[in-house]
Amino acid sequence: MSTPKLYDVAVIGGGIAGTATAMQLLQNKNLSLIIIEAEEKLARHQTGNNSGVVHSGLYYKPGSLKAKNCVEGRTLMYSFCKEHNIAHEQCGKLVVAVNENEIPFLDELEARGKANGLIGIKRLKEEEISEYEPHAAGIAGLYVPETGIVDYVQVTNAYSKIIKEHNGEIKTSSRFLRLNKDHQNFVLETTSGEVHCKFIVNCGGLYSDRIAKLCGVKPNLQIIPFRGEYYEIKPDKEHIVKNLIYPVPDPKFPFLGVHFTRMIHGGIEAGPNAVLAFKREGYTKRDISIQDLSQMFLYSGFWKMASKHYKMGVDEFTRSFSKKRFVKALQKLIPEIREEDIHPGGAGVRAQALEPNGKLVDDFRIVEGEKMVHVLNAPSPAATASISIGRTIAELVRKRMS
Repeated sequence: MSTPKLYDVAVIGGGIAGTATAMQLLQNKNLSLIIIEAEEKLARHQTGNNSGVVHSGLYYKPGSLKAKNCVEGRTLMYSFCKEHNIAHEQCGKLVVAVNENEIPFLDELEARGKANGLIGIKRLKEEEISEYEPHAAGIAGLYVPETGIVDYVQVTNAYSKIIKEHNGEIKTSSRFLRLNKDHQNFVLETTSGEVHCKFIVNCGGLYSDRIAKLCGVKPNLQIIPFRGEYYEIKPDKEHIVKNLIYPVPDPKFPFLGVHFTRMIHGGIEAGPNAVLAFKREGYTKRDISIQDLSQMFLYSGFWKMASKHYKMGVDEFTRSFSKKRFVKALQKLIPEIREEDIHPGGAGVRAQALEPNGKLVDDFRIVEGEKMVHVLNAPSPAATASISIGRTIAELVRKRMS
């Protein structure tokens, strides 16, 4: 009987975080690595269903992992796209305050952006907004020139090409099932056979908490899936959006609110909302998993979150079922938009970590175990920050393996 191949590192998850981490680890030419991905293709979930924005670093608390990795990662992302001929554009974005209550939060965003080292942020008076977005309305705004757009599936595919060029392996249609030990090494049982390795990196996204538990690590959080639904603006109305238009986000909730995004391959998206999904891959209202719902409803943190954010949850849910209410939110930014100007688009599901106390985890969450690293919360701006996050994780792995 032949001896199975022993890899130095197995990365669970073939999204942008997993592939970026693998790419960084393989800078060590002597390292053997395999990615195991449950789906038949890479980037099928969060990576492939987001709005394709290269975030500037405006929103994140100075000193946080999000702030550090987003600012660094944004620069690295633009450089990577130029080097590998990936279509992208640093088009800038506009953040609009629509009433006096939002002005203090706009002030805070401006302060955070400057503290995070953003260049060229410009505060706008009401009459200056139309210079950047002629159809937008508000009483004040922020112009953020370092924001951009890209296709993150193309970026992930470029990462995977580099991985293969450095003798890394990618195994798709391989869902991780359980973990066994073989002396000092690990044996990962998957739907396509066993994988033997010395070290594990968990970039499992929507399933990262369950993967951590299967690996014997208590995550002290649970992934709650939030579906983000988009509408597309009809071609004859695309002229009303030049680039990106965002509202001032609610600081109590880690979502940015419905906004307008010009896509790198053409078209304008409006959204997303943030409605509780009834399945971890709950891309439509009909997607329901009894297992996922049961786990969610039995988690004490869920009910604490629900009581804390009840009104917002109801608002998001009703907006999901009412095009009229969705458009009403969009009209705060562009008053002239009408229901007949948009039609349903796609949807994504955000893997949002929730603590037992009902607190939505705002920062990236990376937990180390014995011979393993688990990425347990990596929502937006993880795609923007992917090269920087990959470096951070790769450095943790190197320290643990040395």
